[in-house]
Amino acid sequence: MDIERVAVLGGGLMGSGIAEVTAAAGLPVVLREVSDAAAEAARERIEKSVARAVSAGKRSREEADALLDRIAYTTRLEDVAGVDLVIEAVPEDAGLKSAVLAETAKVAGPEAVIASNTSSIPIAQLAASVPEPARVCGLHFFSPVPVMPLVEVVVALDTSEETTATAKAFAERIGKTAIETKDRSGFIVNMLLVPYLMAAVRMYEEGFATREDIDTGMRLGCGHPMGPLTLCDFIGLDVLYNVCDSLYEEFKRDEYAPPPLLKRMVASGRLGRKSGRGFYEYADEREKAAA
Repeated sequence: MDIERVAVLGGGLMGSGIAEVTAAAGLPVVLREVSDAAAEAARERIEKSVARAVSAGKRSREEADALLDRIAYTTRLEDVAGVDLVIEAVPEDAGLKSAVLAETAKVAGPEAVIASNTSSIPIAQLAASVPEPARVCGLHFFSPVPVMPLVEVVVALDTSEETTATAKAFAERIGKTAIETKDRSGFIVNMLLVPYLMAAVRMYEEGFATREDIDTGMRLGCGHPMGPLTLCDFIGLDVLYNVCDSLYEEFKRDEYAPPPLLKRMVASGRLGRKSGRGFYEYADEREKAAA
C-alpha cells in the first residue's frame, strides 16, 4: 500500500516534527490538535523550525513555502478520514493514547494504517482499542524529528506483514532509516539507553561525582555528543520518568526503576530544557515558559 496522505494526531514537539518531515517529503498532512490555541502553537512551532532551516541554508524559501502549504491544521478528528496513515503523537499516557486510537479507528478508512509514536508503551496494549489490530504498528521517531535519522518500526503480535512493509516504506520515503523491533516496552533504543541514563542519575544522586564530571567523562571518554545528564534534560525528565515506569512495569528489573531524585525533580517541575531547569539551568527556555 502506498502512503499518499498522512494525519498526525498531536502537534507538540514530536507531532509537529513528524508533520514537518512528512510535508518536506512532498506528502500532504492533516495535523489535528484538541483546541484552536494548540493548533496555532503547532503551526508556530513548525514555522519556526522551517525558518531555522532556511536561515541555515538547508532549505530554500520556495521549498519552505511549499512545505508549509502542505500542512492543514484542524481540531476535528473527522478530518483524518481519507488518509492512508494516521500517526498518533499525543502525550505518553496509555489511557489517553488508547482512547485516541479507538476514536480514530471509527473515522479512518478501513485500509488506513494506524501508528503510535509511543516511546515505551507496548503496541499490543494500544492496538487492543482498535477493532482491526492488524493495521496497527509503532512508528517511534526521535527528537528533534527533523534532525534525527532513525525510526523504530514496532511490530505487535497482530500487526500484519503488509502494515509492517507499509510503515517501513513510509519511513524511508520521508528520509529516515527504519529499523524493525518486536513489541517490548522500550523497543530497541530506550531499552538500551534508559539503564545508562538512570545509572548517571543515581551516580549524581549519591554524590559520587559532579554533574559536569559525569557528563564530561562520557563525552570525552566515550565520544558521546552530550553527557547523560544533559541528554536527560534534553529528552525531558517527565518523559524519561514515564518511560522508566513502563519499562519497570514490564520487566521488574532495578536498572529500569526511576531513581527517587528523578521523581522529586518531576514533581517540582524541573523537567529539563523545556521548563528552564533540570540537572542544569536554561535561562532562555525559562523566560519562554514564563511568557
